[in-house]
Amino acid sequence: MNRGPAMQMKMSISPTVKKLIIANVFVWVVFQIILEKIIGFSFKNHFALFPGKVIFDLQIWQLASYMFLHTYSPFHILFNMLLLWWLGTELEERWGRKFFLTYYLLCGIGAAVIYCLGVLIYAQLKSGGGAALPMMVPVMGASGAGFGLLLAYGILFGERVVHFMMMFPMKAKYMVMIMGAVEMSSLLTSDVNGGDVAYLAHLGGLAAGYIVLMSWGRMQRFEWNRKVKKRQSKLRLVVDNEKPKAGEGPKYWN
Repeated sequence: MNRGPAMQMKMSISPTVKKLIIANVFVWVVFQIILEKIIGFSFKNHFALFPGKVIFDLQIWQLASYMFLHTYSPFHILFNMLLLWWLGTELEERWGRKFFLTYYLLCGIGAAVIYCLGVLIYAQLKSGGGAALPMMVPVMGASGAGFGLLLAYGILFGERVVHFMMMFPMKAKYMVMIMGAVEMSSLLTSDVNGGDVAYLAHLGGLAAGYIVLMSWGRMQRFEWNRKVKKRQSKLRLVVDNEKPKAGEGPKYWN
């Protein structure tokens, strides 16, 4: 039985993915480990994603800056950078540098926007002293953008066979569906901020990726239709010119 082409892990790394990984590692080592953890400068308080600060204090730069911050655990940044490398390299080769970088950043920012709105709605609906607590819980990491890459990979290379959890072979599109379902079930069985894992931000990355891809597809179709109509408007078919009347030029169908 043919299950489709198997996923081949690329050992190469594309230019934009390489720069993103370097930027993330640099921020983690220099600003978070050295300046914050060792010296004591409170870097996280200014650049991690705090929904309350974004909504009420208009610190909107956090919608993007949080993507380049991670927890002190090396496994957090290691997992996110591996995901960026494995998925991002092939996507950049498929799309090109410009659209790949735009898509990656929009997924991360979109995940942050969805997370902030979700936390705000949760705080408004829930009564009690702990309702506003998620508004001040920081979110860090490139996972939201990573889940956006995961969605794109599942759409573009959905027939490829991958090994879910390194053990179970399945098509990439089914793996994405399973991971989305796991994130949703985890969110529904935890608080909106997800404790140590921001499940809502992960789902936000999937949603943002879908919105970007659908919007881009519609823009491409609109542009293609516009060019087709423009070409058609310049086409003219000469008809009934065998016996033109005196004083008349050729007739056309536009």
